[in-house]
Amino acid sequence: MSVTKTIRAVCPHDCPDTCSIVITVKDGQAVKLKGDAEHPFTDGFLCQKVNRYLERVYHPDRLKYPLIRTGAKGSRQFRRIAWDEAIDRITEKFQEIAGSADGPQAILPFSYAGTMGKLHGSSLDRRFFHRLGASLLDRTICATAGAAGCDITLGTRAVIDPATTIHARYIINWGSNTSVTNMHLWTLMHKARKAGAKIVTIDPYQCKTAKKSDWWIPIRPGTDAALALGMMHIIWRDGLQDDDYLTKYCLRGDLLRDRVLDEYDPERVAYITGIPVADIEKLAHEYATTRPALIRVNYGMQRHGGGGMAVRAITCLPALVGSWRELGGGALLSTSKLYPFNTEALERPDLIPPGTRTINMTQLAEALLGELPSPPVRAMYVYNSNPAAICPDQSRVLKGMRREDLFTVVHEQFQTDTADYADIVLPATTQLEHFDIHGSYGHMYVQTNEPAIAPLHEAKSNTDVFRLLAKKMGFEPEIFQVSDEQLAEESLTSNGHVKYPPPAGFVGISLDRLKREGPLRLNLPSDYLPFAEGNFGTPSGKCELYSPSLAKRGLDPLPNYTPPHEDPQTRPDLAAKHPLQMLSPPVPEFLNSTFVNIDSLRQQAREPTLEIHPLDAGPRDIEDGQWVRIFNDRGSFKARAIVAETVKPGVVVSQSIWWNRYSPDGVNCNTTTSTALTDFGAAATFFDNLVEVEAQK
Repeated sequence: MSVTKTIRAVCPHDCPDTCSIVITVKDGQAVKLKGDAEHPFTDGFLCQKVNRYLERVYHPDRLKYPLIRTGAKGSRQFRRIAWDEAIDRITEKFQEIAGSADGPQAILPFSYAGTMGKLHGSSLDRRFFHRLGASLLDRTICATAGAAGCDITLGTRAVIDPATTIHARYIINWGSNTSVTNMHLWTLMHKARKAGAKIVTIDPYQCKTAKKSDWWIPIRPGTDAALALGMMHIIWRDGLQDDDYLTKYCLRGDLLRDRVLDEYDPERVAYITGIPVADIEKLAHEYATTRPALIRVNYGMQRHGGGGMAVRAITCLPALVGSWRELGGGALLSTSKLYPFNTEALERPDLIPPGTRTINMTQLAEALLGELPSPPVRAMYVYNSNPAAICPDQSRVLKGMRREDLFTVVHEQFQTDTADYADIVLPATTQLEHFDIHGSYGHMYVQTNEPAIAPLHEAKSNTDVFRLLAKKMGFEPEIFQVSDEQLAEESLTSNGHVKYPPPAGFVGISLDRLKREGPLRLNLPSDYLPFAEGNFGTPSGKCELYSPSLAKRGLDPLPNYTPPHEDPQTRPDLAAKHPLQMLSPPVPEFLNSTFVNIDSLRQQAREPTLEIHPLDAGPRDIEDGQWVRIFNDRGSFKARAIVAETVKPGVVVSQSIWWNRYSPDGVNCNTTTSTALTDFGAAATFFDNLVEVEAQK
């Protein structure tokens, strides 16, 4: 008899919405997928990418069994091997390197947010490499600058309950393409607008959110801190501040007031940002006088040299006007810190040998080319990531990955650009084929992902592979031979945090309840106002407009404007050669480098493009629809020109991240991006990138 059932799953991808999904399974095959209508945030709908997730699961190009390289690196020549042989070869190589003069730190794990699941993203994998003594990876490529900026000002992330967005009456999307990258929050913003809210988007690029907003403010890339400080100048100058909140819950607002009044007058800010004085005045007044006011601050505006300081400055604004007191007011970067997952129990940092080095993933090029302190990187194990496509300074990354003396293992669902350079390729499960547990960085629900189908072909999950590797290495079974359910239970146990995240968050939430009842909201008030009466996570417990910890480090304790590394105003020498500031935000049909190989989505995205203002296209004889070459001293790539006023003059936008094999000249926009780091958080600076553009015949 035919058997049909429904399974509740979770979208695993790097998106704040962390959608709840309902899978229909018939006779062991997933036949239908939809958003969970019972989940208060998902509300029954999914993005265009995850709507097509079954195309990913059953894609004919899924990796089916382990492979070993037979040709040159990058040639895509492999042959099938058995799992036992693959595990034997990996462990033999790891043992050889660990026992050599270079030691285990010559082995580098490389992963990021290919899955956001607590188990398959960061559990047995971390335990394995910690126990092995491999180099640590500083996972900086996305969010660490913003996190550091928030921590300086607030002592935690800028956070509200996203559900309260409907109460906001003035909403600023600051460097956030919310309607694409956080679409369920956008629906709440839209509901707020129907109730009278105004939606403003601050972005150098007229993204889809900017087009749908009431007001698009095109800002010069990397100058967000200057705008925030200019708003503060106007607010204090015109007496629009909340003195009661500043006095009770903020540290040394008087010093910040003196700085912004002395240094950030609207005329100077207009010069820096490219925004007219009248618009700066209007924005500051509307923000300070329309209540509640909410700032959605996102990761796009932190990817430049001063990115950490920019987020620090912006997150001062809600305290200045007291909007933390109001339901629907404040600022939102991430809800991730509200979840008290016991990451120490999952990852076992106590296994890390003293003195183990850390390698910044943003500087993979330097690591692979031997430009960091010894030992050299002799082996790399890649999972949940595609560094050949997503890392900056791509040409040098690929040069490093071509090294014949570099042993590379890639655990993947598809033959990605990175897998092309592997010595061993291992087939990975999709989210429908394994168990996991999820928090979110865009809502307040804990969820379990139940496996809907058996693993296809010979695919294995991350946790299964690390159990095999640990067993072959002879590592302690009590640490590694534990089930996914046991790991999930460990993740929900107390981890000793006192204040942040709120320890009450998991009270009453158990693995049994999650499996029986489905998604559960964190045990926090429905009218959650984390900073209404101060209670910040800083050492002082206040919003640190002045940071004593920065002062002790000899750094500027007050918010300030830090120009981009490659800023035409401060680097006229570089701008003389490469005068255009290039941004590379995500293609709406892709999620970073995920989904690029799904034919239906790639056909919607069509081809790599470059949006350029008519004032920049004209002198370069560039016509709409023409192929152009974008270049600087690091590299070049080709794209189709879109001549339009969707960007400021002096700015170009190439939506990313295309796999190299689908790009017209075999490389993508990251061949031009830099490995330079942000001021705080040592993060990537993808949007700090001066280029020149020329027409192609």
